[in-house]
Amino acid sequence: MKIFILFFAVAWSSTSLKAQYEYEPSEAYPFGRIHPHAPQQLADYEPLIGESICTSVSRAPDQTWNPEVNMIWRFKYIMNGMAVQDQTLKEDGAHSGSIRQFNADSSSWYVHYYSTGGAPPALPSWGGGKNDDGDIILYREQKAPNGLDGYYKITFFDISNEGFEWLGEWTDTSESFSFPTWKISCTKIE
Repeated sequence: MKIFILFFAVAWSSTSLKAQYEYEPSEAYPFGRIHPHAPQQLADYEPLIGESICTSVSRAPDQTWNPEVNMIWRFKYIMNGMAVQDQTLKEDGAHSGSIRQFNADSSSWYVHYYSTGGAPPALPSWGGGKNDDGDIILYREQKAPNGLDGYYKITFFDISNEGFEWLGEWTDTSESFSFPTWKISCTKIE
């Protein structure tokens, strides 16, 4: 009888814990779901949720474009459906990811980036949001090599359920000049 009660208690508590986190990735929802109490802006990333196959191309030190690198880019809901996490797996072994949280007080997305290229004491972050055209634009202050003030600007555009485009570029503070440094093109597969 004691064994039966113990088994029932363990099974019940395990089920209760799972029910508390029903928006986490699961067998039924491998990329999680948006929590109903999450900021509505979490849906900005909804078309990107899942897995995409992509090609990535970045600038070489001589400013020409490097050869394309194939990669997988996965987006999922985390923190019980209250944030978004993404992960890239690249053929060249330079993997990376981000945690994306929307701050309702500032009406802005904050994105913290990490990579296999190193472990800094503080993660670099970008801020921004979705514009009227449906593009997601994020900025991080960054000086040009010549010392000019500006931003590193990241743009997700041509977003659909079939895929998306991504552009990383340096821009001056007025955005009258930009220099693309990284381009990614993605097709959804899951």
